[in-house]
Amino acid sequence: MSNRLFQGVIHQMRDAVDRVIGVIDDGGIVIACSELGKMGEFRQGVREELSYASERTTIGGYTYQPIPSGAKWEYVVFVEGEDKLAEKFAAVLAISLSNLKNLYDEKYDKSSFIKNIILDNILPSDIYIKSKELHFGTDETRIVFLIKFLGETEMLPFDMVQNLFPDKNKDYVISVGERDIVLVKEIRRGSDAKSIEKIAKTLVDTLGSEFFVKVAVGIGTATDNIKDLARSYKEAQVALEVGKVFDTEKSIITYENLGIGRLIYQLPTTLCEMFLQEVFKNGSLESLDRETLQTIQCFFENNLNVSETSRKLFVHRNTLVYRLEKIRKLTGLDLREFDHAITFKVALMVKRYLQSKNGKYER
Repeated sequence: MSNRLFQGVIHQMRDAVDRVIGVIDDGGIVIACSELGKMGEFRQGVREELSYASERTTIGGYTYQPIPSGAKWEYVVFVEGEDKLAEKFAAVLAISLSNLKNLYDEKYDKSSFIKNIILDNILPSDIYIKSKELHFGTDETRIVFLIKFLGETEMLPFDMVQNLFPDKNKDYVISVGERDIVLVKEIRRGSDAKSIEKIAKTLVDTLGSEFFVKVAVGIGTATDNIKDLARSYKEAQVALEVGKVFDTEKSIITYENLGIGRLIYQLPTTLCEMFLQEVFKNGSLESLDRETLQTIQCFFENNLNVSETSRKLFVHRNTLVYRLEKIRKLTGLDLREFDHAITFKVALMVKRYLQSKNGKYER
């Protein structure tokens, strides 16, 4: 499609420039030219020369300049002559064709279409119209992965993820920030959570082992309708935000597994503060030291089982009972009772949420 696009512009500019002008592709083949007889010619050595030149080069009576396109370039314009005027013509032609290609890609590129959907930059009524124009399947099962790069990288995050998912007809890699990459992946209908998390785990492990990069991945819910991709993207965002507060050890967070953390995250901070004041009337939560808090956490992880918790903590059963009794006296909550344990667990999560809001907690 770019060939016809470029040829149309070259044809219109032919008389105004009054020189032979054209475009070669990444293989060195002339794909557009004001002299049709030169179409299909091979321009040997041009790309090699350009790799050493800063902007443009001259070979065999022609001036060559790449068409700018992000970090890479696929096409090169050429203008007959090696003089200053040829350089100016080449610069103008390269900029014009670059802008034209970007506008065309924005209108017809599937990745741009997906990006507009997830960012809510397209009306719902226009989604199906655009889908037909692009011959885009609207009823395939897809899911959104939001990949956050947590450190500096030598390669661009987009390029790393794109290399891992090269099938551009089924998987769409989209940059939504300097370190945030969205992967919209087509999956089998009825895929379970385990198989979806396996995709994320492979991604995390590969980026870590091959590129030495640490990432966190938020996973939305699967969608069977293209218009719901925006919802899945927002869910992936929430998963990362909630995971940053409540699941700091995890690199993969699924929206469907956020549990009560998702509910707390949506509460106003004033309501959370009121809850803590009601549960801990005397500010007793702050009076608990680190060892006591670790004991509480281990007790919860072992389903309120005194024997199992004491074994994991390498303490005598009576020592653990003493600690639990001490907690009851300080807080008024007996963690051996289920209702009290639930209240305390939620209170700890609310406290952590408030700390994250106040900037006291970081991933």
